[in-house]
Parts: sequence; C-alpha cells; structure tokens
Amino acid sequence: MVQCEMCGTEVSSPSRVKIEGAELDVCDECTDFGTELKTEDSSSTSTKYSTSSSGSSGSSGSSSSSSSSSSGGGRRRDMFDEMDEIAQDFDDRIRSARESKGLSQKELAQQLNEKASLIRKLEQGNSLPSDDIRGKIEKSLGVDLSAGGSTDDEEWSGGESDGSYTLGDVVQRKD
Repeated sequence: MVQCEMCGTEVSSPSRVKIEGAELDVCDECTDFGTELKTEDSSSTSTKYSTSSSGSSGSSGSSSSSSSSSSGGGRRRDMFDEMDEIAQDFDDRIRSARESKGLSQKELAQQLNEKASLIRKLEQGNSLPSDDIRGKIEKSLGVDLSAGGSTDDEEWSGGESDGSYTLGDVVQRKD
C-alpha cells in the first residue's frame, strides 16, 4: 500500500497527477485537484491518441515530449542550478567582518553608498541582500556570503513511507 502524496490516505493503486507543476501520486479523491498524467503503459491502450502510423501528428507530438525529458540520462537542469545560495549565517558573517575592520554600520553604509538601515536589517537577518548589495559587501569586507554546504546535486527521492509528514499533513484543504 502507498500513501497519497496529497492527503496521506492509504491507496493500493495511486494515480499520477500534475498539480501546480508537481507530479504526485494521489488517491482517486485528490485527482480532481490536477491533470491526470498518462503512463507509458496506459498510453498504448488509450483510445484518445493512436500509436499507429496513421495518427502521425498526435503520436509524434507525444513521443517528442516524452523523449526530451528522458533522453538526458541525468537530472534536468534549471536556472536555480546556476545561482549561488546565500549562507544561513550571512548576518553573522557581515557583522563580524564589519567589526573586524573597525567600521560602524553607518560607516560601512557610506562606503557601500547604501543606507545604514539596510546594513542594520542585513545584520539582524531581517532582510536578504540582493545580488548587487551582496557583491558590494563581499568586495568591501572581504567576506564570502555564499553557502559553503554540499555541492553534490542529489535529487530528492520521495515515495517511501517512513512515517514522516505528507503534503496532506501540512496543507489545509478548503472544500
């Protein structure tokens, strides 16, 4: 038995559904929240699209979309793979680097041509620095604000039921 990834109920044969861009295995009740995806096995028996050569326009469109997603062999790349993540303790790094240089928040702000309130918010952790501000701070204080965590891109694997939270435990449905 598998758990529905939306509501957490036990289901013997979940349906694969695309909800808000995410592909989830859900129970029959939760399939209404998204668009049901056809698996390769069910698409061959489907009457909607022909897999013979006579329906070339329908089959070529579906085969090209499925081959492009599976032909990479690895994980799909997106724009976030190219971005540096900011460190969790960026506020402490900024504060300690500023203090080690003997600068006040106001002096650092003048040096960066920014407002002192921005420096205050950054050091309190109330605001994230933009890429522009981050570059100025790193250059001025000689500090690295990027996350130095693991750089291996292991894709998250879900589906195992180990008693942890499901989406249904967190989300409150509005019926």
